[in-house]
Amino acid sequence: MNQTLSVIRQRRTTRKFKSEQIKDEELKEIIDAGLYAPSAHNQQSWNFTVVQNGELIKELSDASKESAKDVPNEMIRKIAANKDFNIFYGAPTIIIVSGKEENVMPEVDCAAATQNMLIAAESLDIGVCWNGLVGLLFNNEVIFEKYIKKLQIPQGFKPYYAIALGYKEVRMSNAPARRENTVQYIR
Repeated sequence: MNQTLSVIRQRRTTRKFKSEQIKDEELKEIIDAGLYAPSAHNQQSWNFTVVQNGELIKELSDASKESAKDVPNEMIRKIAANKDFNIFYGAPTIIIVSGKEENVMPEVDCAAATQNMLIAAESLDIGVCWNGLVGLLFNNEVIFEKYIKKLQIPQGFKPYYAIALGYKEVRMSNAPARRENTVQYIR
C-alpha cells in the first residue's frame, strides 16, 4: 500500500501524551504540512499559533470549558462541567489554527491545514488530537479580545481549531469499523 494511504488509515486520535516536548524539527515539519494545504482561491487563510507554555495551555483549557458550559449540546456541557478535565489531554504543545475572516472560506481552509498537520504528525509518530472546543472560547467578544492579544493572533483572524501534539503515551491500533453505505457512484 502507498505510504500516504497507510498513514491516513493508521492515524488515530491521541488522548494520552508523554510530558516530553516534541522536537523543534518535528514541529516545523508538521507546520510546513499545514502551510501546504489547499485553500479556496489559494488565499492561504490560516495562521498558526504554537503554544508550549503549560500554564497558558491549562488556562486555555479552563477558559474554553467556561465558554462551553451553556452551549445547547449536552455532551459538550458535560465535558465543560468536569473541572479536572483538560481539553488538550495534557499535551505539551498545542497549535491554535486561525483563519482570516475576510477571505472566501477561512474555516474550510483551516480544516484542510489542520488535517494536513494531523497526517504529518502521524507520519512522524507524534500523537495528535483535533480540538474544536477551543473555538467556542472565541465566540465571546470579551474573552476573544483578551486571548487574541495574549496569543498574538493577527488582527482580522479568528481561531477555529486547536491541535494537541505530543509523543504518544498510549498507542491505539484498531480502527473502528467504517460506516457502510456512505458512497454513491453515478456513472
